Amino acid sequence: MIDQQMQQGASADRTPLVVDVDGTLIRTDLLFEAALQLIATQPWNAWKLLSWLAGGKASLKKNLVDTVDPHISSMPLRDETVAAISAAKAQGREVWLASASDHRWVEQIAARIDGVDGVMGSDGITNLAGPNKAAALVERFGHKGFDYIGDHMVDMPVWDAARHAILIAHTGGLERAVKRRFPDVEVIARPRTPIRPYLKAMRPYQWAKNTLVFLPAIAGHSIGDFAVLLAAFMAFWAFSFAASSAYIINDLLDLPGDRDHHRKSRRPFAAAQISIPRGIVMAIGLMAVAIGIAALLPLEFLAILLGYVALTLGYSLFLKRQMLVDVIILGGLYTIRVLGGIAATGEEKSQWLLMFCLFFFLSLAIVKRCSELVARRDAGKSSPPGRGYAINDLAMLLPLGAAAGYASVMVVMLYLSSPQITSLYAHPLRMWLICPLLIYWISRALMLSNRNEMHDDPIIFAITDKVSWLTGVVAAVIIAISI
Repeated sequence: MIDQQMQQGASADRTPLVVDVDGTLIRTDLLFEAALQLIATQPWNAWKLLSWLAGGKASLKKNLVDTVDPHISSMPLRDETVAAISAAKAQGREVWLASASDHRWVEQIAARIDGVDGVMGSDGITNLAGPNKAAALVERFGHKGFDYIGDHMVDMPVWDAARHAILIAHTGGLERAVKRRFPDVEVIARPRTPIRPYLKAMRPYQWAKNTLVFLPAIAGHSIGDFAVLLAAFMAFWAFSFAASSAYIINDLLDLPGDRDHHRKSRRPFAAAQISIPRGIVMAIGLMAVAIGIAALLPLEFLAILLGYVALTLGYSLFLKRQMLVDVIILGGLYTIRVLGGIAATGEEKSQWLLMFCLFFFLSLAIVKRCSELVARRDAGKSSPPGRGYAINDLAMLLPLGAAAGYASVMVVMLYLSSPQITSLYAHPLRMWLICPLLIYWISRALMLSNRNEMHDDPIIFAITDKVSWLTGVVAAVIIAISI
C-alpha cells in the first residue's frame, strides 16, 4: 500500500518523492548486470573488473558504462514502486531518481518512467550511496524536504535526512532493522521467498537428459547388477547437479537474450525473481555437490565431469555465439554423458554407441536451433541477439539436421550388420525394426520444428509428447523380443 498521505493527497503537499533505482525501481542491480555482460561478451576483459574496482566503485561503474550495454530497456520494473511514483505524480509532486549507479544509466531508467523530473547518480568520482546520497539530497531539497523509497541498509542515512521513509523489504531482517530506527516507515513490498523459483532455476526437468548415463549399462545388458546400477545413479546425480549449476551460470550470462525471448523471459533470473548474488551462490553450491559425488566414483568419471563443466562454461561464455560450433558442442555434451556412464559403471566402450550418440544428438541440437529461429520468424522478430544465426539460415539448418539424424540411423544399421550383435541378441533380425522407428521420430521432429509446433528443447518435447512415448514403448518391446 502507498502511505495514506500519498493516497489521500492533501493538495498542499508538494514534497518531492525520491526513488532509489537498484532493487527498488528495477527488480535487479545495474552493477551486477553490467559486470555479467562484460564477462559474457568480453570474457578476455573480465580481469579489468578488479582493476576498475581498485579505483573505487564510482570508477568501476563509469568504466562499465563506457564498455558494455546492460540492456536497461528490458530490465523488469517493480510494480509497487511504479505505483508509488504514479500516485505521487497524481498529487502534483515532483519525482526524482537517486541512485548509486552511474548517472547515464539512471537517465536511461528515467526515460522508461513517465513524469520523472530529475535524476542523480554516481559521476565516476563520487559513489552516490549512503551518506553521499543523503548529503546530495539535503543540498537539493533541504533536511526533511523529501520522501525516500529505498531497499537497503546503506539507505539508512538517506532515511535519516528524509521526511518520510518508504521501504522495499527484500528480507524480514531488513524490515525489522528499519522499523527499529524508523517506527513509522511505510513498507510497500515485503519479501516473498517461495522455493519454486529456486527449483525452476535448477531446471530439474532437464535432468532427464542425464539418464543417458544408464545407456551403456542398458546396451551391455548389465543394468540388473546392483553395483552397476548404484554407480549409474551416482553418475546421474553428479551430472544433474553439475548441469543445474551450468544452467544457472548460462542464465546469468544471457539475461538480455532471455528477456527478449517469448518463453525464457519468464525464467527466474530474467524475471529477477532471484537476485544475481544468490544465483552465484547457488551455482557454486551445486557444483560443489556434483564434484563431491563424482569423487566417490572412478577417477576417470571425475575427469569427464570436469571436462563437461569446462565445456559448458566455454559454451556459456563464448562458444554459443559461434555458428555451427554451438550445435556441435551441444551434441557433444550429450555424448559426454554417455562417456560418463561408461566410466562410472566400468562398461566396455562401444564405438557404435558413441558414433550413434554423436550424430543423433547433433541432429537434436540442430532441431533446437531451428525451433528457436522458427519461433522468432513467426513472431516477426529479427535474428536472435548474441547468436551466430540469421532467420534465413533455416533453409540450411533443417537439411543439416535431417542429414545428422539419418546418419545416426545408418550407424544403427551398420551395428546390426556387425558380428557383435549376435553375442547380445538371440533374435538380431528383429532389431532392424528399430530403424524405421528412428527415421519416423527424427523426421517428425524436423517437421514439427519447421511448423513451430515443438518446444525449443527437443528433449523436453520428447518427454511431454505422447507420440514420442509411444515410439519409445514400441522400441522397448522390439528390444525385449530380440534378447
